[in-house]
Amino acid sequence: MFHRLMNDKIRHSGVIDSIAEGVVKVRILQQSACAACKVAGYCHASESKEKLVSVCCNNVAVYRPGQEVVVTASRQVAFRATLLAFIVPLIILMVALVVAIRVTGSEAVAALSALGTLMLWYSLLWLLRSKISCQVSFEIEELKRNN
Repeated sequence: MFHRLMNDKIRHSGVIDSIAEGVVKVRILQQSACAACKVAGYCHASESKEKLVSVCCNNVAVYRPGQEVVVTASRQVAFRATLLAFIVPLIILMVALVVAIRVTGSEAVAALSALGTLMLWYSLLWLLRSKISCQVSFEIEELKRNN
């Protein structure tokens, strides 16, 4: 369930799926705003998706698969993820498009060049994923006991 707290943290309840090498994988149910609506069953606009998120954790020994946890992310982490995934690529796309149109005069070449720069950006993110993943990650806030 998605919550927003007074201290600007995003919270999700989830269940630990697996634990390996300092990373806890937590399965959460991500819901759109209309998925929580009372009439969502009668409307086809509602959607919810199960997501597997990685949480970098120093004390993995206290967790076990199947355990219920609450994962949190700060507003700063959410902004950093949005910046890397959407804002910077949009700026790169626009700059590459304008520069390529001015240099070549061809819209087709400019479009392909702009898409190529995006492929380079996302490839760079993929190569740096281990470095970025713990900076743009959820944290485990509290434990719920399974009875």
